[in-house]
Amino acid sequence: MKLAIIGASGFVGAPLLEEALQRGHTVTAIVRHPEKITNTDPNLVVMEGDAQDADTVAQLVAGHDAVLSAYNAGWTNPNLYDDFLEGSKAIEKGTQQAGVKRLLVVGGAGSLEAAPGVQLVDTPQFPAEWKAGATSARDYLNLLRQNTTLDWTFLSPAIMLVPGERTGTFRIGTEQPVFNEKGESTISVADLAVAILNEIEQPQFIQKRFTAGY
Repeated sequence: MKLAIIGASGFVGAPLLEEALQRGHTVTAIVRHPEKITNTDPNLVVMEGDAQDADTVAQLVAGHDAVLSAYNAGWTNPNLYDDFLEGSKAIEKGTQQAGVKRLLVVGGAGSLEAAPGVQLVDTPQFPAEWKAGATSARDYLNLLRQNTTLDWTFLSPAIMLVPGERTGTFRIGTEQPVFNEKGESTISVADLAVAILNEIEQPQFIQKRFTAGY
């Protein structure tokens, strides 16, 4: 497949790029800083682009089979809420403008349910430093759910998304976090990349959200 990965040099994007190339896909990596990507795989093209500009996104993703968005507006960005929302909407609009049907968006875990009708981001124990990003991702998911044109998928990682090895073994959920036998909801970014490529290659969650954890 020909895949466009937005944010391919980031915490999620970098292992996603490696996983896609290892599986033999042709990849266009769309990043703000092309020099951060040093991979010389012949199936890789690196392009500089502003994810907050829908027309730029449309030009860069045209002709691809799917767009994978690992867009992150920056956890220390004081304007994180607005920037993530605007960037995500621009990516969605640009994908649609380009005539690409398939869009997978990596969001946050905050919109997963802690209890029926109660999302993690709205609980008292939710960390304040994650609140703006999590709320923005939750609000964007609500907007994305109104899109009936694209074959979109929204992936909420486990509560703890950490560096770590690729095991290829994890469990899938939908609206609630996946917990292990210790009561932890966690997954490595390498295994999150596996979950993303699995969904792209064999779709199970068209116009739906899913989550992954051990």
